Amino acid sequence: MLALSSSVRYFMYHEPTDMRFGINSLAGLVRNKLGFDPMNGDVFVFIGKRSNQIRFLQWGRDGFAMYIKKLEQGTFERPALSGNAVTSSQLSLLLQGVRLVSVSYRKRYDPLKRG
Repeated sequence: MLALSSSVRYFMYHEPTDMRFGINSLAGLVRNKLGFDPMNGDVFVFIGKRSNQIRFLQWGRDGFAMYIKKLEQGTFERPALSGNAVTSSQLSLLLQGVRLVSVSYRKRYDPLKRG
């Protein structure tokens, strides 16, 4: 079972992905298109061309793990992100079928933002 954690970094591949791709092809997209090392422990997220399937790729200590979810009905939303990073809470909402554009977050303290 996949557990989303705020201690892990998540990166989304923006373009529709061929869901016939396996671990090696997805790792190639991470390296060649996103410019990341697929073996760094981050989780990389891919949404299929029909938007009804999502794949997560992550390197463990001794190999890759790939998690797949295919919807019987409906689609996954492709979030409009400024970069490739996505948060665990955004992914959780995306997997539940919540429209991310309609979500509003209440103000919280962020030590990285000052002023």
